[in-house]
Amino acid sequence: MKYLEKIQGLLPLGYLYLIILGLLKESILFYQLGINILKYSSITDILISPIADMASSPILIIIIISVVLFFFLFQVILVKNSDKNWSKKLLGSYKINNEVDKKTLQKSMIPAFATLVAIELLALFVGLGLGEGNIIKKRINTQNLKYNYNIISESGKPTDIYMIDINSSYYFYVAKGDKNIKIAPVGKINTLELIKKK
Repeated sequence: MKYLEKIQGLLPLGYLYLIILGLLKESILFYQLGINILKYSSITDILISPIADMASSPILIIIIISVVLFFFLFQVILVKNSDKNWSKKLLGSYKINNEVDKKTLQKSMIPAFATLVAIELLALFVGLGLGEGNIIKKRINTQNLKYNYNIISESGKPTDIYMIDINSSYYFYVAKGDKNIKIAPVGKINTLELIKKK
């Protein structure tokens, strides 16, 4: 029961860490495009950014769960084999006493487990920000964009666009035949139509 209470106490810290990672990823991505995304983001956008990132890509959720499960299973294997030489060497590198009973050993490994998961998430979100930003920048420069939306603005003229991102207040997109990123307030767009993917 105490173990469960400790986990519940750590959940807000975990979510705060995810928010920081989401901000970091968005900042890195948009920095490469010359945009300070924080100027265009509301508190709501910041709070839901990590969840929105994970929900937009099922592969990302699978990767995160897989890595967390891998680290958890690795911890279980280390504890079960704590009497073997290879396990003692690994546990010694984390300065964990492998001479204690297995339950105490498992509890003492939680900080190392949490640190590995935190590093994995940091690397994943920073990598996504760098990769996505770089790919979008190259595609804009070479005009190799797959136009995924059609918008009708206040002027009434339909335009094919490549949507970079949307938040609660702004659309970030590149119009067909243009190399400049446009930032339009949500209220200025009358219709946003998803172009059917072939």
